[in-house]
Amino acid sequence: SDAADSWDVSEGLILSFIRQESSFVADAKPPRTKILWVLPGPRASSAYGYPQAKEGTWSDYRSDTNSYLAERDNFRDAADFVGWYVDRAYRIAGIPKSDPYRHYLAYHEGVGGFQRGTFKSKRWLMGVAKRVDQKARSYDNQLASCRDKFDSGSWWNPFS
Repeated sequence: SDAADSWDVSEGLILSFIRQESSFVADAKPPRTKILWVLPGPRASSAYGYPQAKEGTWSDYRSDTNSYLAERDNFRDAADFVGWYVDRAYRIAGIPKSDPYRHYLAYHEGVGGFQRGTFKSKRWLMGVAKRVDQKARSYDNQLASCRDKFDSGSWWNPFS
């Protein structure tokens, strides 16, 4: 909620990105490549943690936000990173913050890649972005329903 408020981004969008990127696993890493089809090789990228942020982008985030102690395996920091990235894509590429689909494409491809349309040749990625969009809207609806129940005072009463 802090990240959503700070960056004016929906909580559902933040949660759906983290779910897609790491399945809410704090120390998630990309799979290793294979050497000779069997031996474990290097990882495909430096992506790590809840947001699967690469080292360079994470460094930009820490510098831009003066969050030098932020860690990719800390959920609060990861949520703030996603909010920062969405805000950045909004400012650079003009993607409305209410559009999880296009924001996920920019998150995956980088804002420059999004602007160049690199996702257009990746049908599978557009399918993933559609699912992320649907999940973001589902999370937002669930959170709104929970807030309604909590705010009405009936959250503790199973008969209301």
